Amino acid sequence: MPSDSASPQIPTKDRPLALDKEIEASPYQEVHDGKGPSNGKSDDSKSRDSQVSSVEQHQQPRHLGHTVDVEKGQTFDSSASEEPPEENVSPLRKEGDANTQDKNIVWWEEPADQDPANPLNWSAKKKWGNIAILSGITLVTPLASSIFAPVVPEVMAEFHSNSDLLATFIVSVYLLGFAFGPLIIGPLSEIYGRMLLYNISNVFFVAFTIGCALSTSLNMLFAFRVLAGLAGCTVLTIGGGTIADIFPQEKRGGAMAIWSLGPLLGPIIGPVAGGYLGQAKGWRWVFWLLVILAGFFDILCLVFCRETYAPVLLQRKTLRLQKETGNLDLRSKLDTGLTPIDLFKRSIIRPMKLLFFSPICTVLCIYTAIVYGILYLLYTTFTYVFEGQYGFSPGTVGLTYIGLGIGMILGMAIFGGASDRILKAKSKKGEMKPEYRLPPLVPGSFCVPIGLLIYGWTAKYHEQWAIPLLGTLIVGLGLLAVFMAIQTYLVDAYHIYAASAIAANTVLRSILGACFPLFGLQMYSALGLGWGNSLLAFIAVALCPVPVLLLRYGESIRKNPRFQLKL
Repeated sequence: MPSDSASPQIPTKDRPLALDKEIEASPYQEVHDGKGPSNGKSDDSKSRDSQVSSVEQHQQPRHLGHTVDVEKGQTFDSSASEEPPEENVSPLRKEGDANTQDKNIVWWEEPADQDPANPLNWSAKKKWGNIAILSGITLVTPLASSIFAPVVPEVMAEFHSNSDLLATFIVSVYLLGFAFGPLIIGPLSEIYGRMLLYNISNVFFVAFTIGCALSTSLNMLFAFRVLAGLAGCTVLTIGGGTIADIFPQEKRGGAMAIWSLGPLLGPIIGPVAGGYLGQAKGWRWVFWLLVILAGFFDILCLVFCRETYAPVLLQRKTLRLQKETGNLDLRSKLDTGLTPIDLFKRSIIRPMKLLFFSPICTVLCIYTAIVYGILYLLYTTFTYVFEGQYGFSPGTVGLTYIGLGIGMILGMAIFGGASDRILKAKSKKGEMKPEYRLPPLVPGSFCVPIGLLIYGWTAKYHEQWAIPLLGTLIVGLGLLAVFMAIQTYLVDAYHIYAASAIAANTVLRSILGACFPLFGLQMYSALGLGWGNSLLAFIAVALCPVPVLLLRYGESIRKNPRFQLKL
């Protein structure tokens, strides 16, 4: 981990005292003065949007990007926000001046944009190395949700059960762990950092997956599947926060697209691997494969990944300096003054407050959850469709998931690159706001219903099998656009609370992902493949206006005092 040895930073004329006071005041007020969780930024702020910046390029004090309060998850538009009242800004002298105020604040070494201890200043190799390892873990844990699907008949036969409902639920029950784990993981990551949570949960995921492989009854298998889901949700919950920690806003799109592939591609690769491995070695080897893959990435994470969360890094630096200097008055600039217990109490309800009381977060979480539910309904019914309609063997059915996977890879290439290009173009004009992440969502939102209609009606009339798979490819293209755009928007909008926003998103989408498959077969039996998928398409069409409305009104909603939360 980069060394952060240095003396504590002292406010200077280039770092107004008002900023330090503002950080300490009302640390859980997300917004104030009518500003939303994020707003436009000047060019000076691009690389500092993930944390409070102490570097000021002009003599006149003003806030740069995310410089008001990282604990508030808030930024100000330098061209639109009011300057602080003159009486609130005390003229400060250079470091070392006898009259310098508050010498006990610990911050990055000046200049902050060159301090190697600051994760935003890491080398590209180190940043992408961390992202690659986390993306690998993000692939393995969702892989566990569906790799089991092709061998369910073998499991049910071994444990002497013929319940179709149990056969479906034993696959989707894993997502219940994804639904409830983020409520604990998100808050803990904002107290103890990212890496401790990653490493502990990775070990538990391996242990619980071993429990699945050694299960001697359905009840035992159900229990370990839920526990594995609880442990496996960590990287899905706080991975977006890690990206926000190390990448400036205008460079997050590509990283988010790669990281978002895991939750989407994992459940697609799973049935292919599970189908053939189950036939060759039996259903227990499906879980042993997961143990091997997870163990490999866990070792890489433990050896190569480093902490990225700025408040935790600065707190560690503060404790070290206190020990070295004997000055117990030193404090991190991002210190809230709360005990871990008090901070946890506040943090544990934050995802739910965002989910239920922040209109934008609520709408986007519902959007993601419905699309995710549709995705898992497709995952669990492909066997029914392609064995029943086309006579595919169990092993060959696994290959039908590849259409969705190809669509998602194309979506990453098309929409991931477009997201960063749009933001860079806007940043050259001095504009930088979360709504600029939404344009790729507009065409992507229409891909989902179009693909569902093609898939449903061509499968109903037994058209050549490649045509319904083309429909699933289009669905996959739209799914990637939805996931990438919404998750990147939430990260950009909520900054230091990105983990809580992503946790809210993960909770709701996992609940619907677990529930939708339970009625998939009944829906197809009652409505048929054509009208059944048309119903899903109509629901998706109803969601298409969401990105357009947020592009038009999102910023004003975020700034509206009625919708500002005390987090």
